[in-house]
Amino acid sequence: MFFRLLAAFIIIPLVELALLLRLADATSVAMTLGVVIVTGVIGSMLAKREGVMAWYRFRSALAEGRMPSREIQDGLMVVFAAALLLTPGLLTDGLGFLLLVPAGRDLVRRYVLSRYVRFSDVKVERRSREGSPHGAESKSSSEPLRKGRSESTRWPDSGETSSRNGPRTIDATSFHRKT
Repeated sequence: MFFRLLAAFIIIPLVELALLLRLADATSVAMTLGVVIVTGVIGSMLAKREGVMAWYRFRSALAEGRMPSREIQDGLMVVFAAALLLTPGLLTDGLGFLLLVPAGRDLVRRYVLSRYVRFSDVKVERRSREGSPHGAESKSSSEPLRKGRSESTRWPDSGETSSRNGPRTIDATSFHRKT
């Protein structure tokens, strides 16, 4: 963790400075300053627009009674994109603009989720009222999620499939990161 923070706060700004100096050598100092200022202004306007849109999608998801997890992720990525775009530099501007585009956010979301699924153990517990006179009967399976699993994955011990709007509920009781 220390080395990641070191890279984020020392190495990345040094690389950004080197790239800006190379751009100034290739063009001019005025052109380089113009690029930095224009990307900051355009980025802040786009970040504001995307942030407002993410807020409206968040509110509509709540109004529909859905869990707004995707909308929260989008909002966080837009805030991160705005911070990157306000930081002068070519790499941070590129990543910031990537996070402002919905397709770019989807790409980053898939990458981050694949990293967490690959390095994590997930325990899924199934609760059902079927066959139990007093409430929930609990069946659990400790099956790690693998790449390629989807919303229509079969339940471990039944012939039924889950669906987004189906009657099944998955309660995650624990989430452990592999060390």
